[in-house]
Order: sequence, then structure tokens, then C-alpha cells
Amino acid sequence: MLLTQVAAAGAHHAIQFADLGLSPIAVKLGPLPIRWYSLAYLAGILLGWWYLLKLLDRPGAPMARRHADDLVFYATLGIILGGRLGYVLFYRPGFYLSQPLEIVKMWDGGMSFHGGVIGTSLGILYLARKNGLNWLRIHDYVACCVPFGLFFGRLANFVNGELWGRATDVPWAMVFPADPQQLARHPSQLYEAVLEGIVLFCVLAWAFWKSEARYQPGKLVGIFLLGYGLSRFAVEFFREADEQLMQFAAATHLHMGQWLSLPMILGGVYLIATANGRRVRVEPVAGTESVA
Repeated sequence: MLLTQVAAAGAHHAIQFADLGLSPIAVKLGPLPIRWYSLAYLAGILLGWWYLLKLLDRPGAPMARRHADDLVFYATLGIILGGRLGYVLFYRPGFYLSQPLEIVKMWDGGMSFHGGVIGTSLGILYLARKNGLNWLRIHDYVACCVPFGLFFGRLANFVNGELWGRATDVPWAMVFPADPQQLARHPSQLYEAVLEGIVLFCVLAWAFWKSEARYQPGKLVGIFLLGYGLSRFAVEFFREADEQLMQFAAATHLHMGQWLSLPMILGGVYLIATANGRRVRVEPVAGTESVA
């Protein structure tokens, strides 16, 4: 309560988000508005695809270029459908059950990263089974590409002035126009962009390019799950709970995002700890180089 009072008193000294001149709409093509949020998804997918092809150029790739092209389609479908259904089920089930037609209105916002992970994983499993590929090694390579989408997605959240942080008196606190209380708050979207995007990408890039992690099935995806889970769990302490989940957070002492991150943290630890035991000779996939 005291911090809230301090944040309210210091709001006029904080950075005013409105003064930054940011708009959720990047450009208008006639009557059609193109939003930064949509461009963030597009940039994440395209850059992730480009980077995946770079990874597949290295010896021991788990799939060929033709598989990667198919994977982009399945992954995109998984991100969109899984992300939306995850948000519906994890964050606002009551609202969407009473108004099911609202589920398709994705332009109004509402995507869950955890749901997107599930959707993408199902797409990878389908691709691997269809082509007789090692699904866990494909996960390893895809995990290295995900931080692109996380980085741009969090920047889009910031530009939209949504998912802001808790009240604070830090020098870089911001007042967001959509905040009904008009408090000085943590720009937690930027914290997540740095941790989930830049830091996680660097850790995975080091593990891929400078170690033999890609020859230990599950290690890279384990690093991703652990890194994302810890980052998200930590940032949630600085992030305001979703309005419809305030009571849930108060009752459980954790945000929904933290509860959903716990299985990721545990799964990541398990995959990293057991990865060396899965190390086997990597057989070449048609269209790729071989490796001992």
C-alpha cells in the first residue's frame, strides 16, 4: 500500500508513456490498420526461419531444408491456435465460455506463450512422425529460434501500452495511459524482452555454436525451458497480475504465468540432466551432411 501511494505521488515525475509518441498501429493501408503486434509475430517467424536454416547448415542436422519449410507452416499454426486457446483456457475461461464468438477476435489481443509452446510442440511431433525424424532433436533446433519471437512480442506489448508492471518508484518508472490508477509502474515488458529475448538467445547460441549440446537430444530445449521459465517467474514479481486474475494471484501468492512456468522449469532441469545419456551417433538425414 505504501509503495502504491509513493507511485501515485511520483507519477507526475515518472516517464509519461504518452510522451514517447508510440502507437499500436504501425501503418494504415487505406481502411486496413497494420498493427505492430502483427508485425512482431511476422518478424519473429521470418527471423526464426532464417536462423533455423543457418543452424541446419551445420553438420548433424536433424532434418533437411524441405522439412524446415514444412515446419514453419506447422509452427505458425501452432503458435496462433495454441497461443489463442491457451489464453482462453488459462486466463479468461469464464468470459469466453459465456461469449464463444469472442474467441476468434484475436485482433483484440489475448495470446498465451505457454499455449503457443504446446501448439508448436504438437506441430513438431506431427512433422517428425510424418517424416520419421527425431522429434526431440528438432525441438532443440527450434528452441534456439524462439527468442526472436519473444523479443519482438514483448516490444509489441510495450508499444501497445499493455501488460505493465507493478507500482514502483524506480527512476525509469512509467505511467501508461490505459492504467486506470495512473501509477508510476515498472516497464516489465522491456524486462521480459531483455531476459526472454536477448539473454536467452545468447545462452542458446553459445550452447549450440560453442558446445556439443546439439548432439545431446533434449539439452537445448531443456536450456530454453529452464531459461524461459526462470525469466518469466522472476519478472512476474515486477508485473501486475491480469485484472481478471487478481484474486487468483492473491489467493495463491503467485501469478498464473508463474504457475505455468513451474512445469517448464522442472522439465528443463530434467532434460538437461538426462541429455548426455541420450547422446548417440547422429545419422545423416537425406539432404544434410553426416557427422560422427
